[in-house]
Amino acid sequence: MVHFGYPCPDCRSRNNLHEPGCEFTDRRRAAIERAYVEVLAPLSCEPMSESDLHEAVERWSPLHRAALARLREDHRVKENEAGLLVVVPPEERKERLREPTYEPLRTIYEKGSVPGAHDNSVFAMVAFYEMVGFTWPETKRLVVDWLKESGTWARGGFEESTPEELLESKRHVYEEGYGWKEKAKAAKAVIDRNV
Repeated sequence: MVHFGYPCPDCRSRNNLHEPGCEFTDRRRAAIERAYVEVLAPLSCEPMSESDLHEAVERWSPLHRAALARLREDHRVKENEAGLLVVVPPEERKERLREPTYEPLRTIYEKGSVPGAHDNSVFAMVAFYEMVGFTWPETKRLVVDWLKESGTWARGGFEESTPEELLESKRHVYEEGYGWKEKAKAAKAVIDRNV
């Protein structure tokens, strides 16, 4: 099981180096992690309304608001049938994240990759599944399925002889926890020009 990396709620950085223009550039890792913990701790005990959550956190701040928004967007927190906030169980979360909804990953997932974008596309898909908490075997299976179902593998342009061999060559991307944004943007630009 991959642990939650407490990404910056704005730029998703997992260290003190934020992207240019990030709303929380001045916030250290400890403050970001504390905000997530202060949001998740009460919710892990019981479902509650957002206003009750605000009261449960000693000093609700824009960082707490952003952390809650990131947790919702990343399918870690949701509203239940009664309209109360709850922590999403891991299996339900994984099911919802099998198909990326973030751009530019959505374009890569839906259209598949093309020669000239393959390396960046596969890199981005592996990095995304690692980021959202899939294990390496799950990531490998999901990306191999995507390669076949999207028509990417059939388009050719790979040095490896099988999708499985290609994924083994990208295992370092998973193990190092690289980000997916830049590679996905580069791949989407090539895909949009060719599909």
